[in-house]
Amino acid sequence: MNKTNAIRQLDTNNISYEVFEYPTDGALDAVSVAGYLKENPEQVFKTLVTVGSSKTNYVFVVPGNNELDLKKAAKAVNEKSIEMIPQKTLLPLTGYIHGGCSPIGMKKLFKTVIDETAVLFDYIYVSAGKIGMQIKINPNDLIKLINGEFVDIKKI
Repeated sequence: MNKTNAIRQLDTNNISYEVFEYPTDGALDAVSVAGYLKENPEQVFKTLVTVGSSKTNYVFVVPGNNELDLKKAAKAVNEKSIEMIPQKTLLPLTGYIHGGCSPIGMKKLFKTVIDETAVLFDYIYVSAGKIGMQIKINPNDLIKLINGEFVDIKKI
């Protein structure tokens, strides 16, 4: 297995995790990945990178079967507004490509907010930093590693 930045960071910090790979023939969204893993779609999270009105970047992690509520997200990070970054800026900013963006191991540690529903589970899945690869991790271990917080940020 090729180790991604996310996996290397987990190893360096002695955090327990499992890696799962899935076929990448065709575009798979988080709900499709959940189906492949035979897991609850509410446990397979997607990582979204945004920019606030102050031009500061933020990372939000939401269940794959939900959308980020931009107003809740802005409030969570004390911004007037939040918008998604242009896809072309994702790789230079984070080191990850669209569809393989992990909240772990980005080029820089951005303020990160994970939807509060993550605490309902013993484990969640996030991208391992490569399309076709997911990390199964305890949400509390994840939040400590990335110095994040749990907040209600998904659309109802």
